Amino acid sequence: MLSMKPKELFAFFQEHSICESLTLNEVEKLMPYLQEKNYSQNEIISDIGEVGDALGFILDGKVQLFGPEDDVVVGSQKEGTLIGEMSFFDRQPRNLRMQACCKKGVKFFMLTRPMYDRLKVEEPFIAVNILENAIVSLDNLVRNMGADITALEHYMHGYGRQ
Repeated sequence: MLSMKPKELFAFFQEHSICESLTLNEVEKLMPYLQEKNYSQNEIISDIGEVGDALGFILDGKVQLFGPEDDVVVGSQKEGTLIGEMSFFDRQPRNLRMQACCKKGVKFFMLTRPMYDRLKVEEPFIAVNILENAIVSLDNLVRNMGADITALEHYMHGYGRQ
């Protein structure tokens, strides 16, 4: 049983621009496909080398992403973001470890691969909407990474900030 009512999830999606084109009726149809997951502070959500079997919407809290060196934080994701979509869709091992970082932990709504496969057949518009959101999420990641690389190049070559 999910802790959020359909109207609350609909409002959450609208507020955070996730699946915002879904109607309230479609959000109600999506809810039975989702599982709620809670992780405590510092609990590992997914690890390097694992293949993603679920993607998730961060409802509350924040996660940190770690590279192969355990103590090096390479990024973070906060409430209102989609996570785990890259390994979920390309079925390749993860390059980063994801860990809950807030004292209160982190809460997700997860969509597992079997439930996504069912959703594609039973509610294809909703499945396509989630896929489109995953594409936008990955696009934002790549664009932000490009900006970070440009800033680093400017720093390394003494051009100053842009």
